[in-house]
Parts: sequence; C-alpha cells; structure tokens
Amino acid sequence: MEQDSRLAGTVRPGGRTARVRAAVLEAAQDELVLHGFHGLTMDAVAARAGVGKTTVYRRWTGTAGLVADLMTELADQSAAHANTGTIEEDLRANALGVLNAITDQRLGPTLQAVIAAATCDDEAAAALSAFYDRRIREWAKSIDLAVRRGELPEGTDGEEVIRAISAPLYYRLLVTREPVDKETAERSVARALVAARNGAFVE
Repeated sequence: MEQDSRLAGTVRPGGRTARVRAAVLEAAQDELVLHGFHGLTMDAVAARAGVGKTTVYRRWTGTAGLVADLMTELADQSAAHANTGTIEEDLRANALGVLNAITDQRLGPTLQAVIAAATCDDEAAAALSAFYDRRIREWAKSIDLAVRRGELPEGTDGEEVIRAISAPLYYRLLVTREPVDKETAERSVARALVAARNGAFVE
C-alpha cells in the first residue's frame, strides 16, 4: 500500500517519549533490514538507537512487540486512499503505491523480512496481518466511492478488489522472483477492473 518509505521516525509531538520511540523504531527497522526478524535483538536495537536496554525492554518487552509497533508506525505513515473521481485512476494510484513500497530500498526489505518471518512465527504473522488489514480497509474506500458513482456494481467487495490488485505484484516479488515494474502494476489494475465491472467481486 502506498507508503512514505522513511520510517520511521518522523518525531511526533510528545517530548522525550516520542523521540525515544522514534529512535527505537528506526533502529529496529535498520536491524530488521540487516538481519531479518530472527536476527533482531533488543540489545542491538537499544545500542543502535542510543537508548538504555531497560527502556527498550520495559516498553516493548520483546522483538515481536517491537515489530508490531514498527508495523503500526508504517501503517500510520501510509497514504490515505486516492479519490481522483475515477476508479481507474484510484486503482492505478493504489497499484503504483504498492509498487513503490515493495521496490523501495528500505521499506521493501522491511516488508520482505516480516513476510518471511510470518510463515513460521505467529507473532510476526499477527503484526503483518494488522498492517495489511488497515491498508486494505483504507483503500477499499475507493471502491465504495466508485460503487456510489455507478462505476462498479452494487455489492462489490472493495477489500477483495484491492487484494486482487496487489496479489500479482507480491507473487512476482516473493514467489517467482520476476521483475515487478510499472507495466506489471498497471496490467494488474486493468485485469482487476475488468473483473470488478463484470461483477466478479460482488458478494
């Protein structure tokens, strides 16, 4: 889903607590990119962030909590759904946002590390699911707008349409390891839109 690829770490209002959280989450993302989920340690994150270990352990208790908070932060920084006035352009914005996220030099490896961990770790899977659930629900609003404009059939399941757009991109990235580019993203939109207009996503 469309995403500002910098974490981390835009400092929110809130003084020292906000600055510590931002530093720790940025460090956690760095460590995740370098070492993967199973190589992530609280001590290394604390050292990289320049924060006392007791502070990190007290707030996050373990790496799973740290990753969950990181994914929450990434979801918070993601762009809102598009509202261009046409479903074609809204879905194109979604697909290009996904493309930019998964090919970004920092965010892409972060997502891949958590996706890989989610295949064998329930807590990583929960963090990943929460992230994507939020993004899918957000972009499904574009489908609801299109239904109200009469561009798509009544009863179209917006979340399923959004999944259908991003699924081919993730399949190429993670399974077949084929190139993922703008043409792939736009082709995914075209196919999903044909299906949606013909009622394939009507519940």
